[in-house]
Amino acid sequence: MKFSEAVKPISYLKAHASEVVRDVSENQKTLVITHNGEAKVILQDVKVYEKTQESLALLKILALSGKEIKKRNYRPIEKSFENVRNRIDSFKRGQNEI
Repeated sequence: MKFSEAVKPISYLKAHASEVVRDVSENQKTLVITHNGEAKVILQDVKVYEKTQESLALLKILALSGKEIKKRNYRPIEKSFENVRNRIDSFKRGQNEI
């Protein structure tokens, strides 16, 4: 992202709101909107925002996993799959009885 193209004053946004929204949406851009010379808000395409949120969620999961591994709070993958298979079998038996 080129900051020279991505920073706009709020007056520009007010005067060109429809054009700015269309450009941000169609080109999946992110704009920094300034007020009195200071960066105040980010205008971002919703798809870009959703991808960012998904990435942050994955990073949080990764960080938590790392903490659990350091605490030795884990089980072997074979045991995990065995537990999942048992739960699926138990669920299937419950469904057959209904």
